[in-house]
Amino acid sequence: MSGLLTAAVVVAGVVVFGLISVSHEVGKPGPLDADKVVLIPRNTGTSEISALLTKEGVIDNPVLFELYSYANRTKGQLKAGEFLFKAKVSMAQAIDTLIGGKAILHSFTVPEGLTSEQVVTRLRENEILTGDLNAIPPEGSLLPDTYRFERGMTRQQVVNEMQRASRRALQHVWERRSPDLPIKTQQELVILASIVEKETGRGDERARVASVFLNRLQRRMKLQSDPTIVYGIVGGKGTLGRGILRSEIDRATPYNTYVIEGLPPGPIANPGRAALEAVANPLKTKDLFFVADGTGGHAFAETYDQHQRNVARWRQIERAREAAPAGEVDRAAPAPDNRTDYEAASPIRTASTGDEPLSISAGRAFDAVEGTSLDPLANKTWDLTTPKTVPSFGPEPVAQPAPRPARASRTSRRREQEQSRAAEPGLPPGVRMPPR
Repeated sequence: MSGLLTAAVVVAGVVVFGLISVSHEVGKPGPLDADKVVLIPRNTGTSEISALLTKEGVIDNPVLFELYSYANRTKGQLKAGEFLFKAKVSMAQAIDTLIGGKAILHSFTVPEGLTSEQVVTRLRENEILTGDLNAIPPEGSLLPDTYRFERGMTRQQVVNEMQRASRRALQHVWERRSPDLPIKTQQELVILASIVEKETGRGDERARVASVFLNRLQRRMKLQSDPTIVYGIVGGKGTLGRGILRSEIDRATPYNTYVIEGLPPGPIANPGRAALEAVANPLKTKDLFFVADGTGGHAFAETYDQHQRNVARWRQIERAREAAPAGEVDRAAPAPDNRTDYEAASPIRTASTGDEPLSISAGRAFDAVEGTSLDPLANKTWDLTTPKTVPSFGPEPVAQPAPRPARASRTSRRREQEQSRAAEPGLPPGVRMPPR
């Protein structure tokens, strides 16, 4: 009896000593000299994980790793993924990382204003993602944002998350929209938001640019947005790679808002939350026009005559820049004229049949050509021959301003302006065709 007791004590002592020794071994600093990222493939067993960690220099005793894992009942709890192991990480810490640690997350950022085709191209260039996409997502269905994912996630999974985020954001904005908007559906909100997104890169201007277009819709004026010309020509490619030609301004495409009435049939890009908010809750203004002000922003106007004065100031800035020596910094730009002292009149378009490039920077701080010049992608998706249902491609009648006795000479002055424009070989650089 005493012999059995002695044996039991000895065995117990050996077990305790063994546990103490194992605890010491798994708790001491490991062989890893510097932080290291290790990818644990899916469906990898404990033996394979211990061998992989040994190969990567994280541990130096794979047998002890397996024994400790089994003793602590961690079999089946070790996760797959990409994990960061710190320098000198102990075996116990390595196991804890694989059980409860978070796998490394990678980021994919979608800037505001990219087309869906441009987003897909970037996804295909990302080497962390797997799988391919069989189709380009609908334009305007992807929410620009930064998305985080684990290595090995499929590209389709990322697209699905972008579309879920877009639906959530759109629903949230739609529920909080101004009640007096001329747009009646969520799709119309996305279409106009995509135009606003392409028209200005300044966050403090979006709500006012949105106000201009909404005011024009209310008055049944054509939107006359330059980015819609570009999209009607190249679709998802997103950029012409050059300026707009005069002949392209009146080219009939379903998206060209110089030709069609109202909104185009679909978005021209993927708008961000701020652009959606700007359209849903615009500034309350009477603005109908805007032109670049020389500072990266725009000068806004309620009347065409006021707009022409702002255009003249922009021309003055352009002439000063062309005459300035290389490297000279602009000292000050003329202030825009924001007076509204008489009624708006419909502008007179300059007749031209030339195909010289027409700079559109006078109407925008962030135009479709300049804003996407870093993404010269191939267009493969859009059918640009589909006709829009309502457009009238004939010339529009020019509305005459209401007679005002105090300005009896205005008609002759406008006739002189028209004759002066007709005599010009083309618009000066930096000035686009004025919105009607």
